[in-house]
Amino acid sequence: GLGFNIVGGTDQQYVSNDSSIYVSRIKKDGAAYLDGRLQEGDKILAVNGRDLKDLRHKDAVELFRNAGYDVSLKIQRRLQPQNGPVGHRGDGESGGLPLAAILVPGLALAAAAVWILLRYRQRM
Repeated sequence: GLGFNIVGGTDQQYVSNDSSIYVSRIKKDGAAYLDGRLQEGDKILAVNGRDLKDLRHKDAVELFRNAGYDVSLKIQRRLQPQNGPVGHRGDGESGGLPLAAILVPGLALAAAAVWILLRYRQRM
């Protein structure tokens, strides 16, 4: 197989008012995992040029099963990791960068600056 599971379709909407097909799970050591480009939560728009719009779940599964050895996927990357269905945003959640995305690099720069300062002072 291709090494991933999908959810969604016209008969099993994963995101309300959206019948798209989404990657629900990447199987460890499977083809998608080893390739490294596909991520859980990605929306799959097409397989080998075939549009997945308005397909039932089982029809999408069948397309993947018959995709062949060389598979081309057109995907839409999710914007940020979330718990629950992709695209759902609870009340009060803000958009933008997570705090850790700002703090971690800042702390790393501060630690490097302190280390350089201490090395410089030892040489004097």
